[in-house]
Amino acid sequence: MKRIILGSLAASVVFALTACGSDRYAPTPPPPPNHNEQGANSLKSGIDFANFDKSVRPQDNFYRYVNGTWLKNAKIPGDRTSSGAFYDLREKSQEDVKHIIEQLADKPNLKAGTDEQKVADLYRSFMDVSKLNQLGVTPIQQQFSDIKKLSNKSQLAGYFAKSQRLGSGTPMAFYVDIDAKDSTRYAPHIWQYGLSLPDKDYYFNKEKRFVKIRKAFVAHIAKMFKLAGLPNAKQAAQTVMKLETEIAKQHWDVVDSRDSTKTYNLYQIKDLKKLAPQIDWALYLKDLGVKNQKTIIINQPSFITGLGKVLAQHSMSDWRTYLTWQTLTSAASNLSQPLDKENFEFFAKTLNGQQQQQPRWKRGVSTVNGVLGEVVGKVYVKRHFTPAAKERMEHLVENLRAAYSDSIYGLPWMSEQTKVAAQEKLSKFVPKIGYPDKWENYGKLTIKNGDLIGNIERAAEFQFNKDLAKLGSPIDKSEWQMTPQTVNAYYNPTMNEIVFPAAILQPPFFNMAADDAVNYGGIGAVIGHEMGHGFDDQGAKFDGEGNLRDWWTPNDLVKFNERTAQLVKQYNGYYVFKDLPINGQLTLGENIGDLSGLTIAYKAYQKSLDGKPAPVIDGLTGDQRFFIGFTQIWRGKKTEAAARNQVATDPHSPAEFRAVGSLSNMPAFYKTYGVKPGDKMYIAPDKQVKIW
Repeated sequence: MKRIILGSLAASVVFALTACGSDRYAPTPPPPPNHNEQGANSLKSGIDFANFDKSVRPQDNFYRYVNGTWLKNAKIPGDRTSSGAFYDLREKSQEDVKHIIEQLADKPNLKAGTDEQKVADLYRSFMDVSKLNQLGVTPIQQQFSDIKKLSNKSQLAGYFAKSQRLGSGTPMAFYVDIDAKDSTRYAPHIWQYGLSLPDKDYYFNKEKRFVKIRKAFVAHIAKMFKLAGLPNAKQAAQTVMKLETEIAKQHWDVVDSRDSTKTYNLYQIKDLKKLAPQIDWALYLKDLGVKNQKTIIINQPSFITGLGKVLAQHSMSDWRTYLTWQTLTSAASNLSQPLDKENFEFFAKTLNGQQQQQPRWKRGVSTVNGVLGEVVGKVYVKRHFTPAAKERMEHLVENLRAAYSDSIYGLPWMSEQTKVAAQEKLSKFVPKIGYPDKWENYGKLTIKNGDLIGNIERAAEFQFNKDLAKLGSPIDKSEWQMTPQTVNAYYNPTMNEIVFPAAILQPPFFNMAADDAVNYGGIGAVIGHEMGHGFDDQGAKFDGEGNLRDWWTPNDLVKFNERTAQLVKQYNGYYVFKDLPINGQLTLGENIGDLSGLTIAYKAYQKSLDGKPAPVIDGLTGDQRFFIGFTQIWRGKKTEAAARNQVATDPHSPAEFRAVGSLSNMPAFYKTYGVKPGDKMYIAPDKQVKIW
């Protein structure tokens, strides 16, 4: 089931010193003796030399120099759309979690209501394909019946709320998050929603690829209606496409939707009628359970106004057809094999080029991770994350923080006033490493064997009610937005926190057996990247308390924007395919994070040497190993369809350009590898971008 998941403005790929903003940071004391104090001969470089392509000059494309042989030889597994460092670690994490889940699922007579019973029965209910085939669409028949009974537009608004609670599709997505301008309170929000295709551009772009996708989408809807035994399949497909296209017209584009300033619009509840009089707001908010709220944040106000007009222009029959489709497509992957397969054929194969559906167990693991992730996470951490790894990470984080502090002090373009404010924000970064201090309590969630859709719906309502209970409550600073077994990291601006789940703290990102150089280039750059989000084009709008507030002098903000504009221009010039440039504005925040992460990680590595020369390992200097360590974490490839979708919708640049783009702005890289005018990675010194 596709669930509505909207949270904070967290940015993903990365410790708390109590010091005032004007104090410099000193690096933390070194960890207990492990590797740096041993002889050079016992150190490992942590570099996979088999991946190198020595036919490529490092000065022309360092990414292909380090990863070229792997790129030539690696095959994307049929059940995936990508392969590489991140994706291989995610495969490992899935395998690790599979063992945990299957051990529980093999145990009979688990006590009802325990976490163990819930994990086991959720997994069993997903794996019982014969039961799902037997049930067909019966598990969502009640929703179909409820939709049929809708007779007026007021009832429609009420059903939007009900659909939200069940985790199904709805044109507007309600969620609870920290108020970006008052980080001491939670606030209700509404975000634009309601589309089946990845982005509004898919409904209007006249390029052949998009035209083909739209045609396939209409055929897919018709087939799904037919498989579900619903009437008038072809007509229904045309109706859904027409209505979704009208909704898409109202959507903001991906660039405006990541703008923290534009998407903060605080409304009095009583004024929503003026924004969209066609929507029965009283019934909608009552059925959501928030009728007593006084204010609400509308992320895209013009969308809501446009949605109101679309609501009025289309008949109840059209809306019933649309909601029937949203119910069906949301549940499809958890229904019978024919529906599940057709859902895969369009959304995975046609849209993303995935040739084979994942084995059932992988999808079962993902379901358990999504519903009961912290139950599994507790066991995962005990088995796969050591105290020594956490301690070494803490040391790395604090050295990165110290290096960031030094860098801020040394910025020639920033005034002292803004530097003090930036240092204050840096001092308040809260790092979270490995796993949460307080685990999720799933006591109120009921999981039953043989009731997959019921389990998913109850889980959606459980999460919805948990979020709803935050309104009026103190901020829960212990909450994590990723499970420990997630291979990723994130920065959350309203909490000013950087978060690193246990699963990413493995090679090639973090290698306990390797010399510091490759770890600073790998996980150090990831740490710096997440810190960099606190100072990217959106994160820099938030202060150290997590409030959306202008803490810049006007002149410094102009200089900051001049530098970010240079980065936009640089990435606009990179082409993923001959006809497909990167969107430098969409990817700006992540590109700032990558450049900042690399820059600060390098400074932190130099700081860690404490004036001593780095050892030469495998014939490489410390600086060489550092830059290789950075570049090998971006090793990856995607199907063409997935790569094109990424460029259209994802704020992250494709992997090759995350490496090449950042390195091309690093004077230390030029010095280490002798990059000169005429080399393909060369950018003239006055054109190189330095922000932090």
